Amino acid sequence: MSWYRGTLTGFDLETTGTDVEHDRVVTAALVRLEPGGSAAGERTWLLDPGIAIPEQAAAIHGISTDRARAHGSPAATAIAEIAEAVAEVLRAGAPLVVMNAPYDLSLLDRECRRHGVEPLSERLGPCPWPIVDPLVLDKYADRYRKGKRTLQALCAHYGVALDAAHRAEADALAAARTARRVGETYAPVGSMPLADLYELQVAAAAEQSASLQSYLRRTSNPAAYIEPAWPVIPYADARRAEEPSAPAAGSIPAQRIAGHPRVN
Repeated sequence: MSWYRGTLTGFDLETTGTDVEHDRVVTAALVRLEPGGSAAGERTWLLDPGIAIPEQAAAIHGISTDRARAHGSPAATAIAEIAEAVAEVLRAGAPLVVMNAPYDLSLLDRECRRHGVEPLSERLGPCPWPIVDPLVLDKYADRYRKGKRTLQALCAHYGVALDAAHRAEADALAAARTARRVGETYAPVGSMPLADLYELQVAAAAEQSASLQSYLRRTSNPAAYIEPAWPVIPYADARRAEEPSAPAAGSIPAQRIAGHPRVN
């Protein structure tokens, strides 16, 4: 059976900002999309991130600092629960759908390390899988389509309903439904075994990052650096050890930390 016809689990984070190295999780959600199209098994978290939530971020996802402090779980406790819940999905072998995976999964990785929680790389190995990233797949399958590639834009393009955008549970479900539509629409993508699909996304994400980096260097920033790694950006200490010329953590703007801007 094609991967998109089975159960898909969407994952989304809403955060204090767009920097995977320094920002924090505010809300998180896992939502299972059944083969028949219904949503089930929803799990959500509201965290007290331990820092003030900037007004700009609160305006997007609706969670203020006061609300998070009053009603959120301690960050360390919630991050441990989120990491284990995500690991359980991946251990079961069902695809985890993450729109712009290097953002959400890298930020979760850094939160785990910040709070002394075992990250996915230690629970599952350095390349957690199976991951499906509708952003990477859409850009691969329809490379020259004009327009935005935000989650809202992809939902509009593929005819997926997105109610309450920027609520983690809504975005997680919409990402899963969008991934299914990508698989249905593009037979070469939809028919791939999950292992091959994973390798395709690694290569496609690197190519897309290189293209964006080249464009930025030509048009606006000669020093632009776009991280090509997918689905998780290597932890900064390890990256510096392996690649001494790579930028140090925090030395580049958020849109240059992941291969794509924060788009969901």
